[in-house]
Order: sequence, then C-alpha cells, then structure tokens
Amino acid sequence: MQLTSYPFLDKLEPEALLFLEQHIKPISIPKNTLLFYQGDICDNILWLTSGEVRLYTQSDTIEEITLYTLKAGEQCIVNTASLFSGTDAVASAETLTDIKGYLIDVNSVKTLSKMSDVYQNYLFSLYQLRFEELTSLINDIKFKRLDTRILEWLDKQPEKIIETTHEQLAVELGSSRVVISRLLKELEQKGTIILHRGKIERL
Repeated sequence: MQLTSYPFLDKLEPEALLFLEQHIKPISIPKNTLLFYQGDICDNILWLTSGEVRLYTQSDTIEEITLYTLKAGEQCIVNTASLFSGTDAVASAETLTDIKGYLIDVNSVKTLSKMSDVYQNYLFSLYQLRFEELTSLINDIKFKRLDTRILEWLDKQPEKIIETTHEQLAVELGSSRVVISRLLKELEQKGTIILHRGKIERL
C-alpha cells in the first residue's frame, strides 16, 4: 500500500489500518478522464497518490469554473460529501494528468469512519481547508477585477512561460474566451505579459 502521501495513516488505529489494507483497490487512470459528473452520486472515494484532478462546476450562466485542484495526499470533499450523504455531486472531476491512487467503496469508507477517530479528524480538516479555498474563490469573483485575477493566476504558476489557451484560462477563471482574450491583449499592450501561440509569458 503506497499511501505515504497521507500522513494521518501513521496515526491510524491498528484495527482500522488492517481494515483499510483489506478494502482498497489500486487504480491508474489516464489524463483527461472524467471521474464523475456534476449530478452523479459517488459510490467510491479516490485517494490520490500521484497526479492532479480538477474539480469544476457548470451552470446556465457560466460554462465552467474551476473550484480547486486535487493533489496527492488529499481527499475530495465533493466526492466525500456525495458518498456519505447519497446526494448528487455538486461538481465534476477530471484528471489533469495521468493519475494513480486507490479506490475505497462506500460501505468500506463508512465503516472506516466509524472505526477510526483519526480518519474522522482528517475528514473534518479537509472540509476546513476546502471551505477556506472556496470562500477565497467567491471573494475573488465578486470583488476583484478580472485582469487582477488573471495576473494572480499567472503568478501562481511554477513556470514563467505558461502553456495555456485563452479558452482554458477562461474556464479556470469562470469567464468567457472573448473577455479573456481582450484583457490579455490589454495586459500585453501595458507590457505586463507577452502572448505566444498557446502560451503566456509573465514579465
């Protein structure tokens, strides 16, 4: 079991750890795979050990907006909430890269949560983390200018030259390609960025 990216396992009760080892299944899933759709009821929990998964929501007024990116060592609260409550997932999940991890079925997850206080505490910590991120996202959308959000998003990327299209950036920020393209051109005219084909360079 290669779950070293989940540090809470070091504190897991022996009985719960044995149960977990007996009820998880390893998986490998390629890039650009939809794991579940908004409106689905999840019947498995994904524990991610490598790769990234994008959680996004859709509405009548906005095609898509990214809520957060799931990384190794994290459990998805959309996935978790749908499974435990038996209700529709409030977002869709798509692999951004090839991923590896483990799946745990609904009955096993519920049993584990009853067996282990450590796992319950981990779940509560996840909700606190994601609620803070989503609150920040809502504040950004409501109060920040879109050109400021574009620059902040670019600054968060690890590389100076970011491979992304105007369409992809629109999806990330919950806007339209036309608006993003116009603002990027204005930022380029101000000398803040340089636009390349399929890339944006932050100056």
